[in-house]
Amino acid sequence: MSTNSTSPAPVQSPRRAWVMLVVLTMLSVIGMTIVLPVMPFIVQQYLPAGDPNLAIWVGVLEGVNALCAFLAAPFLGGLSDRVGRRPVIIIASFGAVLGYLIFGFGGALWILLLGRIIQGLTAGDLPALFAYTADITPPKDRAKRFGLLGALNGIGFMIGPALGGLLSAIDIRLPVFATAAVALIVAILSIFLLPESLAPENRSATLKLEELHPVKVISDAFRRPALRGLLIVFALLTIPFTFFSNNFSVLAIDAVGWNATQIGLLVAVIGVLDIAVQGGLLAFLLPRIGERRTIIIGIVGQAVGCAALLLLASVLAQPWLLIAGVLMLGASQGLTQAPLDGLVSSSVGDDEQGRVAGALQAIMSAIQMFAPLAAGLMYSGIAHAAPYALGVLLVIAGAVLFARLRLPKRVGEPAAAESVQL
Repeated sequence: MSTNSTSPAPVQSPRRAWVMLVVLTMLSVIGMTIVLPVMPFIVQQYLPAGDPNLAIWVGVLEGVNALCAFLAAPFLGGLSDRVGRRPVIIIASFGAVLGYLIFGFGGALWILLLGRIIQGLTAGDLPALFAYTADITPPKDRAKRFGLLGALNGIGFMIGPALGGLLSAIDIRLPVFATAAVALIVAILSIFLLPESLAPENRSATLKLEELHPVKVISDAFRRPALRGLLIVFALLTIPFTFFSNNFSVLAIDAVGWNATQIGLLVAVIGVLDIAVQGGLLAFLLPRIGERRTIIIGIVGQAVGCAALLLLASVLAQPWLLIAGVLMLGASQGLTQAPLDGLVSSSVGDDEQGRVAGALQAIMSAIQMFAPLAAGLMYSGIAHAAPYALGVLLVIAGAVLFARLRLPKRVGEPAAAESVQL
């Protein structure tokens, strides 16, 4: 489509754009994470007392949400390359408002499902924010910038789940309505204060719907040598983390009898660690040992975290082991995500950032379609430890593959200078 460019798209006020990006990213993460502690408790209201299929139903709701995002993300990513990032962020925010309001009012499982469908079909804010970051950041600085945004994610994870847990003490549905309110704030700020980051000369000339089919977008991305290995590693690490993020609340209920407030506070502590890791440790490690070693350290930590939860689910149901495994997974994931995002982003041109973000989101959504349901089926049908045993194996496979990849010599540079197509 175009040659790689080494300069970001101009905006009228880069400082203002970065400040607004920071604010919107943090608000988006806070909004999404408020509901984490209460999701299984809301679903539980619509199941018979003692129903053993809670994990499966939570997986179904998250899987359907991810299916809708899988179908919509490539289109929204391509649309952001054609018309700009700002309109997509606004559309996604209003979609989240409507979806979470429907989920909050509820009344039956099918209504909860409808809310997750609507939210999934408009889930384009984070890919658009990813592309926005690439627009205003030179390739050599992208890993660092993604790390700073990761630290903001940590702040969101610190505030959101803690707020959700506390609000649940008033009403179990109140965190869902709070999420809708935060999404509305993001939409309003985007309308009135967010400058557009994608200059007209860097926009795609056309938007061909046949090229935005999610399967085609993913297959095209995997056919590119500069992206293939990174995307496989991304998938291998995302599957176990998706097992964990969608199932650990149920594990905490079953293994140690925790309530929504306790679960929310633990997720908040993950946020504190994420701030320390991505706001400080990542900035320290990257210039000293580089992306490869930093990512490998993170992968090892994820394997240890999965192993701790495997032990918890199988032979040692102790709260300290739950805390240790969850915190290790949360902290280690921060060491892998930002450097991987930076390497992927720097492998494509300025007018393709939305498409590569859409491809990443489509891959993640494809995983989130199946991983939550698979985790629920393994958890309920095989053993509580099964998702975490498989997670350990996948993380180890990711480590082996990543160690064999040939990465660019300089941070942020593509592996080759020729034109790249997505």
